[in-house]
Amino acid sequence: MPMKKLTLPSGSALPLLVAGAMFMENLDATVIVTALPKMAQAFGVHPIDLNIGVSAYILTLTVFIPASGWIANRFGTRTIFSSAIVLFTLASILCAMSVSLPSFTAARMLQGFAGALMVPVGRLVVLRNTAKADLIKAIATITWPALVAPILGPPLGGFITTYASWHWIFILNVPLGVIALLLSIKLIPNETGPKGVPFDILGFVLTGVACLGLMFGLDWFNKGGASLWQPTLCVIGSLLVGALAVTHSLKTPHPLLPMIAMKIKSYNVTVIGGSLFRIAIGALPFLLPLLFQLGYGMNAFDAGLLVLSVFAGNLAMKPFTSAILFRFPFRSILVVNGFLNALTIFACAFLTPAVPTPLTFILLFVSGMTRSMQFTAVNTLAFSQVPSPMMGGANTLFNTAQQLSSGLGIAIGALALRVAEHFAPLSSNGISLGSFRLAFIIVGCIAIFGMFDSMTLSITDGDEIRQKKKKAAANSVESAKPTEKTPQI
Repeated sequence: MPMKKLTLPSGSALPLLVAGAMFMENLDATVIVTALPKMAQAFGVHPIDLNIGVSAYILTLTVFIPASGWIANRFGTRTIFSSAIVLFTLASILCAMSVSLPSFTAARMLQGFAGALMVPVGRLVVLRNTAKADLIKAIATITWPALVAPILGPPLGGFITTYASWHWIFILNVPLGVIALLLSIKLIPNETGPKGVPFDILGFVLTGVACLGLMFGLDWFNKGGASLWQPTLCVIGSLLVGALAVTHSLKTPHPLLPMIAMKIKSYNVTVIGGSLFRIAIGALPFLLPLLFQLGYGMNAFDAGLLVLSVFAGNLAMKPFTSAILFRFPFRSILVVNGFLNALTIFACAFLTPAVPTPLTFILLFVSGMTRSMQFTAVNTLAFSQVPSPMMGGANTLFNTAQQLSSGLGIAIGALALRVAEHFAPLSSNGISLGSFRLAFIIVGCIAIFGMFDSMTLSITDGDEIRQKKKKAAANSVESAKPTEKTPQI
């Protein structure tokens, strides 16, 4: 039977549960960043080598997110959502029990698989039942964790690593998983989709091979020791497979990753240009804690606290985000704010221990403000012109692009550090401040390219949201006016 419509009342606990699941998933993507040096000692590897533990988690999310929609339609949303929470919790226990990098990476991939089944299902239920006039509020609720968690992760991981043990980073997921499981059984409807829709096996294989090949090739670059042509061929081959996956999706009647919404310019920009932006901001939670620990000599907790200033900027910007989105065209916001965001990334290239801490705090605070504004604008514009029948496919593709770009941010940040080692003098720990400078410059250039894509938008793109909001407000005022039958006091 077709999926039933679910009306979400104002203040419903369901969007909050989905937001909580997103927070747990996104937190685990970066919470280990400040723990990498300690974990590297325990596993006997270089700290940068542990980026595979971060990337493998996000990569597995990316590979299996396209299949999550079909799986949920086949077995029911509550069944899949609850099962994913159980699997995520068990994988967290396995992460805490890991004694080597291979076993840890395998446990992280299992976590990523669970996350790929957990979040997109809940997100789609909310999106399908939200009016365009309420889209900004709904998007802010369910995507706020994706903005906050990566910044809260480093200080939280640093605190746990400094005053307890890195193992507790994963053990803490157990009580959270139990609470989420109980709430999901009560709140998530067990909806199913149309029967008889075949699983796009070829699309799944092509997409998975492309994503795995790309991340594996970049990690191959990071490890060094191999001939340059080998990882280069791996990356080029994965891009070719990705092109085949896109061609297949355009031709098959039931694609795993529908491309039809890419014909909508506003959606297209949020996928392509938005991915470049997410690559840039995804690299920062990886680079900054390492800069403060390996470049400044800070402990994990102090490094995490300094990165927390980015989160403070996120919070400070939050009250003004909606007003700005309703006041200015999306193109102007994405171009101007995108340029400011790129400038703050370039400025990070000039951070040294000699820079006063308050000045570093202000820079990261402003970076957090621009990051928050750009993230909300991109996520809101994405679905502003997408019709309801396309919402499911658009949501799947958008989630896949979002997770892949986050993983690429970490991989490209690590790759930039590896490349910089050949140009900057090495310090005692193998990484110099010059290496970080080059890494931030590369990341800043990626952010600039994302801003250029936003310039192709029409000045009217996204106006549907503001117009519907204004109409809703006008109707509300009109309905509040007294009628002839209503006595006036």
